[in-house]
Amino acid sequence: MPVKVDKDLCIGCGACTGVCPVTAMTLGDDGKAQCDENVCVDCQTCIGTCPVSAISEK
Repeated sequence: MPVKVDKDLCIGCGACTGVCPVTAMTLGDDGKAQCDENVCVDCQTCIGTCPVSAISEK
């Protein structure tokens, strides 16, 4: 199951985009992280990388 991003917590640092092995995590037009559910392989690497815990299991 893909991850979810809490847009209120996300600071747009991009840490998650750098560790995603399939580039499912990107920064949207709002500067916040977003997950492409069609690409995400549920490795959850981004969860542990987020410095503000804005990413969690869906």
